[in-house]
Amino acid sequence: MTLEKLVRDEWMNAVIGWSLTGIVALGAIESILTGVLLWGGFELVIVAMVSVPALITSDWTAMVPWPLLAVATLSVVAGVAGFPSETVVYLAVVTLALIVVVELETFASVELSRRFAVAFAVLTTMALQALWTITQFYSDQWFGTEYLRSQTELQWDFVIVTVVGLVLGGLFQWYADRFEPAGAVARAANGTESP
Repeated sequence: MTLEKLVRDEWMNAVIGWSLTGIVALGAIESILTGVLLWGGFELVIVAMVSVPALITSDWTAMVPWPLLAVATLSVVAGVAGFPSETVVYLAVVTLALIVVVELETFASVELSRRFAVAFAVLTTMALQALWTITQFYSDQWFGTEYLRSQTELQWDFVIVTVVGLVLGGLFQWYADRFEPAGAVARAANGTESP
């Protein structure tokens, strides 16, 4: 099996992608059963976002490139393996933002230049981090959790997630320019690929 087939073949992308999505779903169930409801809910949001194109188009192969889903799965597995929750959340928030941007660009009539897509992904990352912070605040208020410990830590969370968003967005731009992943292939063939 060649790297070209792994990256460009829509059927292969879907098989690998759904397998990775299944791992994220299992991680969500595990989190919910062990009482980590907030993280489990976030993982379910990732699964839902990944599933939206397939549900709307009724085509099981309609999904984002599997390397992006591999990063989401990595964040779930890292959380289960005991990595610091802040690091895992940064990676998961950035990945969710990239999934949203890639789905808009690939499955909607939205056309974004690659550089603008990265900038938009970073802005989406910051917005998702804000929603995550609000969710943590209400979890602390209603359920007695202690996610938010200080304002300084909260501010650093925004700085770090923005930097991670820039790095991961840049890596994904490099990947998309180099490999033309599944989903983008059909658009390039139709001449609708954005510069």
